[in-house]
Amino acid sequence: MKSKTHGPDTSAVEVTHINAHGLWLCVADTEYFLPYESYPWFKDARIRDVLDVRLLHDRHLHWPALDVDLEINSLKDPQKYPLVYNPR
Repeated sequence: MKSKTHGPDTSAVEVTHINAHGLWLCVADTEYFLPYESYPWFKDARIRDVLDVRLLHDRHLHWPALDVDLEINSLKDPQKYPLVYNPR
């Protein structure tokens, strides 16, 4: 009996780990750490909402329940994206 060829990978983006300091995100075989200090909207979010991340147009990350959007380039090269969250 021959096995069928596996279909395409359906998870181009995945949250791989969450701890007290931040979360790890794997996008197309590259892992990024998002510390809560820089990405505070994830800190008190429900785990299921953090895990529900979508990759749009191969470059845009979207968390629907949190209304958070990030460009992958901002994770790859953060110094080119100087705007930072300010809670004041």
